[in-house]
Amino acid sequence: MALQITGECVNCEMCVLECPNQAISRGDDTFIIDPGLCTECVGHYDSPQCVSVCAVDCIHPL
Repeated sequence: MALQITGECVNCEMCVLECPNQAISRGDDTFIIDPGLCTECVGHYDSPQCVSVCAVDCIHPL
């Protein structure tokens, strides 16, 4: 399973810094999560780190 970033993203870049898989990159308008790289932090943490640092709660399951 992977996560997605909605249009509510304010481009703060906090999620990029927290992703252990480097699955998050800048898109045209907001950041995007590569579903081929996103593991929801399984094997690294107990919960997705990008979700925990998101200032506007815009990261949700695909």
